[in-house]
Amino acid sequence: MTRCLKRDLVAASAAAVLVAVTVLVGHRIQREDGTLHVNWPPLSAVWEPHLGPGTVPAVVLAVAVVLWGPVVAARARWGAVPLAAWGAATAWTWALALVDGWRRGVVERMENRHEYLAAVDRFTDVPAALRGFTDHILIDAPDNWPTHVAGHPPGATLTFVLLDRVGLSGGGWAGAFCIVAGASACAAVLVAVRALAGEPLARRAAPFLVLLPGAVWMGTSADAYFTAVAAWAVALLALAVTGRSVWWAAGAGLLFGWACQLSYGLVLLGVLGMGVLLLGARTVRERPVVVVLLLAGAAVAPVAFALLGFDWWEAYRLLVERYHQGAGGVRPYGYWVWANLACAVLVVGPATVAGLRRSAAAVWRERHGRRGAGPGGG
Repeated sequence: MTRCLKRDLVAASAAAVLVAVTVLVGHRIQREDGTLHVNWPPLSAVWEPHLGPGTVPAVVLAVAVVLWGPVVAARARWGAVPLAAWGAATAWTWALALVDGWRRGVVERMENRHEYLAAVDRFTDVPAALRGFTDHILIDAPDNWPTHVAGHPPGATLTFVLLDRVGLSGGGWAGAFCIVAGASACAAVLVAVRALAGEPLARRAAPFLVLLPGAVWMGTSADAYFTAVAAWAVALLALAVTGRSVWWAAGAGLLFGWACQLSYGLVLLGVLGMGVLLLGARTVRERPVVVVLLLAGAAVAPVAFALLGFDWWEAYRLLVERYHQGAGGVRPYGYWVWANLACAVLVVGPATVAGLRRSAAAVWRERHGRRGAGPGGG
């Protein structure tokens, strides 16, 4: 076993310990005072092992990707790799969702009273709904929005309003849209990795992206759709700063701006955008129009929503107030500030933890002039 692999195992083990400690401490807090408001800390979940229609396909897909995924990713024509990864990730997510069956695993997830579909009928007049959006965020407001509608900018709900308008109404279509769109994030990451770090690394990453543990949450949730928008924003920016057409930057900007209308937290996507710009600093210096197009594109959605009457900052302020009106008023911040890291570990999996360790090691070697370190020195 190489020294690099040993360090990977240490990093993954440390992440596993973090998750275990989070579970134990969370159960104790929940048992003693019930302030976490989750049934299986740190996750909002229940322990319910069971089988369903998707169980066998999920197992078969997982085994197939483990056995043949690396070979296919290494030998296939590059153009086919992102498409194949998207298809496999879609199948994997569908299989996991269908362990609970079509109704419970897909339809009811999207038709829950807290979800976006519960408010679709209230957007018959979209401009009026946007102008009055902030009037219904607080719990004590008249006709307050369902939890997820209140907790996100209206772009999220408008997506499902649009699906309804074109005839794709109901939880089934909404769930299918989220799964298929969300799985495309796998292809987006491959495009970004190839542009920024080279094709060999992208090919090696493909099987791990297909079997991303986060697929459990992406099937079925609107978060899958948000993930795809964010991933493609980064991917298009990566293409723009690595010598491809500068117009990719405009597309990246449009998606960055739209992402901020889907989730307040996706404003932090700007950090990833800055990272991509730093990696492509040479192109940015030679072709500053990349930044101009990026910023211009990013302004489109926020300006459009503002002109239609939606006040993003006021909505965010009221959302924070609503959070403290509910469970947020009693949840212990001291637990969640580190328990959320454990949640992230569960979503991305141990391979990502090891990859982040290697990335940090590579940056350290670069800054300290150790360019000649061999593979065992990671």
